[in-house]
Amino acid sequence: MDKILITNARLINEGQIRDADVLISGERIERIDSEIAADRDVSVINADGRYLLPGMIDDQVHFREPGLTNKGDLATESAAAVAGGITSFMDMPNVNPQTTTRAALADKYELAKGRCSANYGFYLGATNRNIEEIKALDVGQACGIKAFMGASTGDMLVDDPEALERLFEHAPVIVVTHCEHSPTIWDNEAKAKAEFGDNVPFSEHPKIRSAAACLTSSSIATELARRHDSLLHVLHLTTAIEMPLFSKAAHTDKRITAEVCVHHLWFDESRYEDLGAKIKCNPAIKSAEDRAALLAAVNDNRIDIIATDHAPHTRSEKQKSYFKAPAGLPLVQHALLVLFDLAHDGLIPLETIARKTSHTVADVFGVAERGYVREGYFADLVIIDPRAAYKVSSANLLCKCHWSPFEGHTFHSSVHTTIVNGTVVYQHGELTGKIAGQRLVFNRAR
Repeated sequence: MDKILITNARLINEGQIRDADVLISGERIERIDSEIAADRDVSVINADGRYLLPGMIDDQVHFREPGLTNKGDLATESAAAVAGGITSFMDMPNVNPQTTTRAALADKYELAKGRCSANYGFYLGATNRNIEEIKALDVGQACGIKAFMGASTGDMLVDDPEALERLFEHAPVIVVTHCEHSPTIWDNEAKAKAEFGDNVPFSEHPKIRSAAACLTSSSIATELARRHDSLLHVLHLTTAIEMPLFSKAAHTDKRITAEVCVHHLWFDESRYEDLGAKIKCNPAIKSAEDRAALLAAVNDNRIDIIATDHAPHTRSEKQKSYFKAPAGLPLVQHALLVLFDLAHDGLIPLETIARKTSHTVADVFGVAERGYVREGYFADLVIIDPRAAYKVSSANLLCKCHWSPFEGHTFHSSVHTTIVNGTVVYQHGELTGKIAGQRLVFNRAR
């Protein structure tokens, strides 16, 4: 059995930062101690004071397979993910064919076998008409049930009040929601067209996908969850006015949890001027005041999870006009670096990064034996070097779409090593070529 010993690490785990060595045996963590002697048969990674933390579990990605693989696929995007220190991901159902049946879900798991650099789980998508598929879902078949409660995904929009009632009443696992109110958005689009014609500037995006549209929909979702005592996770929150909907309690005491994505913590609406379609996403990046409120909510525990919503589109698609350019941006390769830069600037503690990108994700979704650096758990780990800056350029991008809103930016930190199931999959700026991802096991029922 292969063994790896990580020495001289600054371990960020379970609310503490301490010096530690970690011994990995096969796929799992065998021992954690202040000092572990290396046997002859052990490969040693000297962390040399770098940070060691559990790999990020990204609960929201769009890797585009099946059917949209000109933008990305499970192999390319999971490779980019491990280069960014993400060791597990949960992929969304708005692909082609859509993952709205248990048969399509099983087919997607077959597609993933032996191709993913990171561990994987998939959502079952809700529609206005598939309640029987949802009711028949067994715990563990999907990471959750995704409901698009906003005009973002065509016929996957769940806008029938009766369908929403049945979803929240009968969902056997956690429901995750994209919350934007479509009628409000459609009205705002009509106003923008009346004012600008076909030349709507991208700076109008946060006005079209407005704070009011977000609050209306997230209020509906949280009210439904409370009425039916459902497990609810509200994805990619973007506004200050939504924060009072969510509790500051520990995530273990909540049945309604909240998420923010890294780009909403990093960018604000001032960047539409230079980045335009590159930061067009749904829900929209909004004001500096909203960004500050989201950071505050991460720190006061209203927001429980930090994710990416990685959503690649081709460069040519992103060069189109406002209504034709698709929403979404590639983020997995740089998400942890964004968070470490925010920590460098004193905006979030390092301990919060491990908690909100890994510990809490594992707890909320019931990811078995992952999300913590614990003896007996799977060895999904990342070493971050706070002393080695990393400049984003075309030469080091791994996503298939091959562009990034961070191109030209230099982060203070870099990813030194990523380990998935005890296998080194990325080190010293290079993929190792080893495909170590496994299907995630989910054990949290409603």
